[in-house]
Amino acid sequence: MTITRTLPVSGGRLYCEIRGTGPLLILTGSPMGAAALAPLADALARDHTVVTHDPRGIGRSLLDDAASDSTPDLRAADLVAVLDDLGTRSADVFGTSGGAVTGLALATRFPDRARTVVAHEPPLLELLPDAAEHRAAVDAVIDTFHRDGVGAAWGAFMATAGYDTAGPDDDEQAGPPPGESSEQDLADGARFFAHELRGTTRYVPDREALSNGPARIVVGIGAESGGLLTSATSVALAEAIAVSTVEFPGEHTGFIDQPEKFVERLREILDPL
Repeated sequence: MTITRTLPVSGGRLYCEIRGTGPLLILTGSPMGAAALAPLADALARDHTVVTHDPRGIGRSLLDDAASDSTPDLRAADLVAVLDDLGTRSADVFGTSGGAVTGLALATRFPDRARTVVAHEPPLLELLPDAAEHRAAVDAVIDTFHRDGVGAAWGAFMATAGYDTAGPDDDEQAGPPPGESSEQDLADGARFFAHELRGTTRYVPDREALSNGPARIVVGIGAESGGLLTSATSVALAEAIAVSTVEFPGEHTGFIDQPEKFVERLREILDPL
């Protein structure tokens, strides 16, 4: 059974789903919301209480000011609101992509609220030696959104992320994934490009806080993510805080493509004994 809940957070309301029983585990993405993490949550709910949610301004999580930006620190505070609503002091957190940055911000700003943070492929571009070039590339993606719309921006984003965007004839750039985007998909994409992408990719983690804080930090990389920018940023994070990377099945979206195998690996990490 899935329990749904909408709770107040700073500047809006956060939509959450709660499944299962057992140790508390929060699954968080950015920009992906509860629906993208549902298969993972269903599998983990056999032995965990699993919370998923739509990030602020995405999907069913509405903001009072739709033009306000989403930052990792704000999203971390939203996770604290989830814990407070559940009457729980701390939880394990699995964050993927921008959600991994949210988890790192939680461990930094609210160190006693996270037990283990599994940061799966956080796009921490500021840790790379050519950060200025990547910063400019993100700005170009956002400019593409404002000029040409969501579909064109997704195509530019995928190219900068390291995906092969060549079309069937290898001489055309592919656009957004096949299929017609829903009105909600378009709204979420617009929100991501206009108010979320820049703040997430420009987040600079506090190396000392992550290295010496009470939370255990695990940096995850997909086994098939070698060509992606998030593989390089994950390695850079692991080196910065002196931990080894942990391999997960698939690539950046392995939790969607191979949920059962992904769950097995995540359980090994969360329950090492």
